[in-house]
Amino acid sequence: MKKIVECVPNISEGRDEKIINACADAVRKVDGVTLLDIDPGKSTNRTVFTFVGDPVSVVEAAFQFSKTAYELIDMSKHSGEHPRMGAVDVVPFVPVANVTTEECVECSKKYGKRVGEELGVPVYLYEEASVNPERKMLRQIRSGEYEGIKNKIFKPEWKPDFGPQEFVEKSGATVTGSRFFLVAYNVNILGTKEQAHKIALNVREQGRSEDSPGRLKAVKGIGWYVNEYNMAQVSMNLDNYKISPPHIAFEECAIDAREMNLAVCGSELVGLIPLEAMLMAAEYYIQKENLFILDEMQKIRLVIDRLGLSSISAFIPEKRIIEYMISEKSNEPLASLSVRSFVELVGARTSAPGGGSVSALIASLGAALGAMVGWMSYGNKKFEHLDSTMRKLIPPLHEKMKQLIPMIDADTNAFNDYMTAMKLPKKTDEEQNIRKEKMQEGLKKAVMIPLSVMRISDSCWEWMIKMAKHGNISSKSDLEVGAKSLETGIWGAFKNVEINLPAIDDENYKKEILDESHIILENASKNCKKVCSELAKR
Repeated sequence: MKKIVECVPNISEGRDEKIINACADAVRKVDGVTLLDIDPGKSTNRTVFTFVGDPVSVVEAAFQFSKTAYELIDMSKHSGEHPRMGAVDVVPFVPVANVTTEECVECSKKYGKRVGEELGVPVYLYEEASVNPERKMLRQIRSGEYEGIKNKIFKPEWKPDFGPQEFVEKSGATVTGSRFFLVAYNVNILGTKEQAHKIALNVREQGRSEDSPGRLKAVKGIGWYVNEYNMAQVSMNLDNYKISPPHIAFEECAIDAREMNLAVCGSELVGLIPLEAMLMAAEYYIQKENLFILDEMQKIRLVIDRLGLSSISAFIPEKRIIEYMISEKSNEPLASLSVRSFVELVGARTSAPGGGSVSALIASLGAALGAMVGWMSYGNKKFEHLDSTMRKLIPPLHEKMKQLIPMIDADTNAFNDYMTAMKLPKKTDEEQNIRKEKMQEGLKKAVMIPLSVMRISDSCWEWMIKMAKHGNISSKSDLEVGAKSLETGIWGAFKNVEINLPAIDDENYKKEILDESHIILENASKNCKKVCSELAKR
């Protein structure tokens, strides 16, 4: 799996488009990196960039980006609302996919070392990259801001982790490290800077002091007034959205605003946000308002509305949600094909896609038909009495459908590890043993894909049978086709399990897999008949 690291550098320039564009171009020129977002702020005189790529490419892009910024920005002439200490102020490396925090720490150290040695700029490590408790949090290091560097950098305790121990007037100093995905989030308040700051003091973890902490953990915040918006904002960094997500920050700010007789007019996301954070917000409002929404894009629309994310500028999911920005159809090339193209590809002179991918597709269609019958029963005036039942039956079938779709491609890719192992050297006994071991591991992995199709499909029967008892009887044939599709998908997946087992040496493993597969296969035959029987009774 491809390793993806996100880098979110902030520069102390938000007004000069030439400088902003030059920094962006420096990133774009690096192969293996995708620039996702540029978010300038005129009042703050600060721009947040977001780009992603593999660890090596991201470090190179961060270095070239910084080199450009140091050349073009003069900190001695800088002023803005946002706290800052350098032309390139902070450069965090964030794990996104198939990469650990430790790997991102190494990225930050490699970046810091190059900047310090090659560009002569003082660099401090923070968050996970720092082992100094007095210099771990960004606010600790940035205390005194740019103007304070010349008074403290010469002290022993403020010797930079990389670069010279001297005040570089033009560039200031840079902070780098690894952190959890930070969500930069502002809540709009129709009030004064002082009122917004009062709310920030109430909600941020630091609060007013150690004796008077705020209500939300892992939240930093200040209040400011943004002239271009003609309103105040509670500006927050949500350091861990799993602890304090945006929707909770919004609701807590709204509570205080109401108590102060102030209006909250939506909110603003700075940069990108993980899909998980948006879906967490969706589930919050779905439960709070007893809504019934399963479609992902509908959930996103709900959050955009409830948080007022388009109050300042249009919130476009494809440009603001990181998974949507970096998703590639190539990850699921088969599932992304048109029906015609998929069928024609199956019928072509190639071994893949074959029976395994077709079985996964058929099974996913079976679950989909079950969900469809539920939707044909829900929200219909004639069947209003079924609404509460359908709210229970549709979600699991919808979810199983979503789980089965990726299996279409997974089955075709199942033999990748086995084929790779086949190419390993086999000149010596040791090489032959390693090759054989890797081939066995590859075969087991290949078996697990169709077995997963069987397991997921098998978990649909409970809901399919209940749907047969309660669903719109006008859709009887749809559910019958759905049940038969599930049974066929399971049978086809079983055949793909069965054909690969003989080449596996582990007899105990083979027995366990076969025993489980036969049980699922028998259940499929029995439950398909049960679905049809329940429908026939009606």
